[in-house]
Amino acid sequence: MIGISACLGGQCCRYDGRHQEVSALKKLLDQKEIVSVCPEVLGGLPVPRDPAEIVGGNGHDVWDGKAKVLTNQGEDVTELFKEGAKRAYQALKEQQVDHLILKDKSPSCGSQWIYDGTFSGTKIENIGVATAYFIKQGLSVQSETQWLAQQQGGN
Repeated sequence: MIGISACLGGQCCRYDGRHQEVSALKKLLDQKEIVSVCPEVLGGLPVPRDPAEIVGGNGHDVWDGKAKVLTNQGEDVTELFKEGAKRAYQALKEQQVDHLILKDKSPSCGSQWIYDGTFSGTKIENIGVATAYFIKQGLSVQSETQWLAQQQGGN
């Protein structure tokens, strides 16, 4: 089974209260061929919410205690992000998910790119908190852009 970031399936769960629907993924979700999760919401974060970025590293660094997830208001939401990753993994495990398509540039789900922690809009090649956890648990992860490129390439 494949899992996706809930925002990619059309769920309005992003920090700004919107979604990032990918129509092909929404169609698969509607046909119950894939399942969706939002680690941030599962961790207890509201919709909408202040934007957050990883400060001081990447998702692995958050788990190692070397980096934090802070909102643009300076609120430390690290534990909520970590709890959300754990809860999302449990939900995915129950559905026998072994592969994920996650929303890139997210402090939770980014698998290629995240923002640099300065709230300047600068992206860096790295991964988010949930992605790091999922990888540690043995799940394979790709971004929605990687998945779309595969679909267009016929793979």
